[in-house]
Amino acid sequence: MKSASTYYLTGPANFGREENEIMKTVTRFLVMAVMVGCFVETALAQTADEIVEKYLSAIGGRAALAKIKSRHATGTAAFSSPAGDLPGTIEVFAQPPNKSRTLLKLDLSLAGMGTATVDQRFDGESGYVMDSLQGNRDITGNQLENLKNAMFPSPFLDYKERGATVEFVRKEQVGGRDTFVLLLKPKAGSTLQCFIDAESSLIVKTIVVVNIPQAGGDVQQTSEFLDYRDQDGIKIPFELRNSSAVQSYTIKLTKAEHNVDLDPKMFSKPQ
Repeated sequence: MKSASTYYLTGPANFGREENEIMKTVTRFLVMAVMVGCFVETALAQTADEIVEKYLSAIGGRAALAKIKSRHATGTAAFSSPAGDLPGTIEVFAQPPNKSRTLLKLDLSLAGMGTATVDQRFDGESGYVMDSLQGNRDITGNQLENLKNAMFPSPFLDYKERGATVEFVRKEQVGGRDTFVLLLKPKAGSTLQCFIDAESSLIVKTIVVVNIPQAGGDVQQTSEFLDYRDQDGIKIPFELRNSSAVQSYTIKLTKAEHNVDLDPKMFSKPQ
């Protein structure tokens, strides 16, 4: 999610090579951090809309999803680095139609430093990051468009009304299981490849290309969704594994709550 060249949190006066690599690892994540064979013959006749409806039914159905007015999730995070995993905690807030906030606290002890805090907020129109490592800043460009497209509780619910399209492009195996691959194309922002398990109809993987000038341009990011659990009649993945050429990390949720009271101001840039 952020720049890989300037650090606003001062560490030891002289970093060794290993410490510098750790700092690069942390920085690369911050740049990214901004929220997926063999079939019987009848599968060939399935349309993109049919696959989407099966997915929505598999995670709870349209009626149940319509009852979800907010989500608050907490968990742990681990980010890869040359010296080992950098541990942290994560807290995620979401509110329809697309408001989101992610609070990350990362332990930088391996770099001889303290805790880095990143608080990313999006109020539906504008985004802002409070970053103890690299300084506060507005979210712009492709990253901002992608936040606008991250509809809650699912971008598939009303994609046509928002001018997006969904295309069924191929069948592919993921982890030895058959999947349908859909392309979710928004009016603006990145196209999302969604890999939907042919048996469970759950999203198991997504691939998206994000434009990050601080990381040198376009970066392909792959996310795997595991450990689906029922929460208030809605199935959500409690484990996320994210990888790209610049950063890999794993997030495991420990708790997820729906319909909690959230102040809309918490998603906005502080005055």
